Amino acid sequence: MRIDEVKIGAVLVVKPMDKRIDASSAAAFKSKMVDWIQGGERLIVLNLSEVDFIDSTGLGAIVSSLKAMGGEGDLVICNPGETVMRLFRLTRMNRVFQILPSEEEAVASLSK
Repeated sequence: MRIDEVKIGAVLVVKPMDKRIDASSAAAFKSKMVDWIQGGERLIVLNLSEVDFIDSTGLGAIVSSLKAMGGEGDLVICNPGETVMRLFRLTRMNRVFQILPSEEEAVASLSK
């Protein structure tokens, strides 16, 4: 799985470049996220602008990433397409994650 990353101040912006986070890519995605978290990243924006589809395994990897922080930090999601946003609403994960329409807003929310 290709994942772009950029550091904006104290915030790490992570952008999966594949169209899907599913059973075939979720393990690689989760592994990379956990590496960043164990490396000390505590403020992460997950930009889903390139992702068209997330299955239950992919959603589990995102939730596991948040849990890996152990309550020390935050993971904010931005730019989900309508299909992905529908999944977050259906699973009520939109109540667990702060989901914002733009990367700029997400970075700003963590930079306070």
